[in-house]
Amino acid sequence: MAKNLVMVARLIDEDPGKAYGYSKVALRLASRVAAVREAAGFAAYAHQKYGEALAEFRAARRMTGNVDLWPVMADCERGLGRPEKALDMAGEPEVQKLDKAGQVEMRLVAAGARRDMGQLDAAIVTLQSPELAANSVQPWTARLRYAYADALLAADRETEAREWFAKAVEADRDGSTDASDRLAELDGVEFTDALDETAETDETDETDEVDETDEVDEVDEDSEAGQDGKGREDDKD
Repeated sequence: MAKNLVMVARLIDEDPGKAYGYSKVALRLASRVAAVREAAGFAAYAHQKYGEALAEFRAARRMTGNVDLWPVMADCERGLGRPEKALDMAGEPEVQKLDKAGQVEMRLVAAGARRDMGQLDAAIVTLQSPELAANSVQPWTARLRYAYADALLAADRETEAREWFAKAVEADRDGSTDASDRLAELDGVEFTDALDETAETDETDETDEVDETDEVDEVDEDSEAGQDGKGREDDKD
């Protein structure tokens, strides 16, 4: 069972499908272990099986009484097309029991639910908080600033959006967002994919080689034709 959980943790970002498969094996072996139910929930969540993920998170919470999973449970409700339920959860007493990181995560989910419902201005207001305004960089800072910038841009507030994408870049030390790309896009900077350039160069080289081969073949054919003609003339003599 432990080996399967290790594989879930190792693969969940790069191959959610395989991580999900290992989680199902772990469930068959130890479905009464809270850590297994939680891991299965995250694997299903990463694999976009939100109903299954929600069921596993609820099971893990019943076993432990821990509220840490509350934000991701609310996000599962969003994934199931129930943003109103996610907003209801954002107002429940459980949120007050979350640590600071959990409360910021709940704010991000609530803002996402507002956007799901077409309430863009309300989403912007939801993200405005002491954590957003703080100058210190915390683990959640880059994602919070990014979400705020993205909401501003959706509201056609481009100047403000650019400012907050720049602030997100400053906080994004591990590259967890694509804030730098979004900022460059707003600044009109275009990037060229080096791999695409290499592929085009290879294709050009191959085409040139083919053309050269065809030219050589044509020269050879002309040469052979000339020799045949000369041979016939010699025969006539």
